[in-house]
Amino acid sequence: MSSPFLSEKTFDTSRVDTYEGEMTVGGTINKTLVLFLMMLIPAALLWNRFESPSSENAMGEMFNNGIGSFLWGGMIIGFIVSLVMMFKKSWAPYLAPVYAIAEGVFLGAISLIFNSLYDGIVLNAVGITLLIFAVMLVAYRSGLLRATPMFTKVIVFATMGVGIFYLLTIVLGMFGVESFYHSSSPLSIGISALIAGIAAFNLILDFDFIEKQSAQGAPKYMEWFAGVALLITLVWLYLEVLRLLSKLQSRN
Repeated sequence: MSSPFLSEKTFDTSRVDTYEGEMTVGGTINKTLVLFLMMLIPAALLWNRFESPSSENAMGEMFNNGIGSFLWGGMIIGFIVSLVMMFKKSWAPYLAPVYAIAEGVFLGAISLIFNSLYDGIVLNAVGITLLIFAVMLVAYRSGLLRATPMFTKVIVFATMGVGIFYLLTIVLGMFGVESFYHSSSPLSIGISALIAGIAAFNLILDFDFIEKQSAQGAPKYMEWFAGVALLITLVWLYLEVLRLLSKLQSRN
């Protein structure tokens, strides 16, 4: 699977544990909605606190007021919690809300930064992300898009390629080499659109895997675990849409 959270090994390991109840699709959807709301609340509170300034030095003002602490704090806590859940899956009912809140803080901070540079971009990115999610869900439920072996293989390898590309970009940046990916060139825009598409198709794999594991009787607590996995894909999609829109606006 694309997400390490939704791997065969992850669910096979969980089945050897002692647990009460079994995972269901409906239960996973409910848990995902709860986590989504828990992510939105701190993001909205942070947005209300900072209220993206309209001055020319808007970003500088926000960093002076501590937005950087929220950005890095949310990202680091979310990363640590997700790692713990990978090894302690039975803790997911308790750690999933912590992850959602931390991710909400991170998204609220990074959204404020982008909105200070491109006014109105966040609302557009949120709308497009939710629309893509809805389209992918309808396409999956209607049978228009299915996670066939070939489809799965292509998306998994494409996702691995994106991960390698991200890593190379980070390494180059550490040596002071700015990647073309951060520019607004047609090539950079095209790659951003491609990555956003790959993130969107990962949703199909997530839907399929959750449905199959529910049918096979995975533990009830794995609903929270799967909910986090869906949230991770959704956040990835949102960030790529946000990046793509920023590149398009910077060319205007």
